[in-house]
Amino acid sequence: SYPRQTACPPRGPDGPRHSHRLPCTSPGCPASLVDQRVDVNDVIKGTLLASAGGALAAGLGPGGTGGQAAPPPAAASPGEAVTPLPRGRIGSVELSRLILGCNLITFFVHSRGLRFVNNLSRHYNSEDKILETFAAAESQGVNAIMLHEDATCLRILKQHRDRNGGKLQWIVAPTLEPENMDAFRERVYALASDGVAAMYLHGNPADRLCADGKRDVIARALDDIKMAGLPAGVACHDLNVVNFCEKNDLGAEYYVKTFHHLNYPGAPRPEELKEAHSEVPGYWCKEPGETAAVMATVKKPWIAYKVMAAGAIPPRDAFTYAFSHGADFILAGMFDFEVKEDAAIAREAVAAAASRGRPWMG
Repeated sequence: SYPRQTACPPRGPDGPRHSHRLPCTSPGCPASLVDQRVDVNDVIKGTLLASAGGALAAGLGPGGTGGQAAPPPAAASPGEAVTPLPRGRIGSVELSRLILGCNLITFFVHSRGLRFVNNLSRHYNSEDKILETFAAAESQGVNAIMLHEDATCLRILKQHRDRNGGKLQWIVAPTLEPENMDAFRERVYALASDGVAAMYLHGNPADRLCADGKRDVIARALDDIKMAGLPAGVACHDLNVVNFCEKNDLGAEYYVKTFHHLNYPGAPRPEELKEAHSEVPGYWCKEPGETAAVMATVKKPWIAYKVMAAGAIPPRDAFTYAFSHGADFILAGMFDFEVKEDAAIAREAVAAAASRGRPWMG
């Protein structure tokens, strides 16, 4: 959920574009910045303003297009997606390998030190635009969205489903307050009655609960989800969460673990890797090598998230890295204009991971 790095300019009049991370070392690339440390703020600010400036200049905002009434969002096809993505399963739920993330539409945009980014995202992603994004995702074979319990987003999802015939499956993290587990159970059953397909414990509380050794709270929360008849998972930034849940056999049926490499503009230096994740410098997977090694021993589906390090890693690089190193599904925040390309990249990345070491667990 972050402005993205893309491809560098062509090499010569007909030279091929090549996906890269700055500084680019490809021969002849005018974007080459060898031996320079790139200021990620400059890179991101330029990228975001370039992509959004045209829309804002035309008068686009929360209310629609240039003062005119916004056209109704395209309805999702009631039939099978035109371009299906590879799929897997978590329990009885069939999921596309690429799952739509929520941070761009619930406005928890990770923007390092650029405070205007979240507000810019909020102005671009009007409710009509969010509905268009849902429809675009379905048209490209994405059949699920993953989100924390956000009332506004859930309301828009209901509109997408009930008015527009949308078929997106919802994977939701109910709000968890360890001191009030009865309220958690009520939330689980309310969400289940709304048609949620699967649930999980959100990464932030799960990190804290495992650090505090709260086995009983985690086990009860997972049991509550299972009692509602849904697959129950645990999300985390800290790899110790997976180890803790597996060692104590807490009953997680799948994991949602951050996963990205550390080779991108503004990536932390080794001495800056202190906590499990950090907004500045921006990283969400402290130890990718160890994460891949641990997940190779876990015989449960793995949904990898923050695979683009919140937008700092190009999708082709990020998706290929995640799938080839063992992720069964990936979560990606996408603006409507990114969906088609990202889905195409995901198809290629899954195909390229056919001979990976970790078997597909979902």
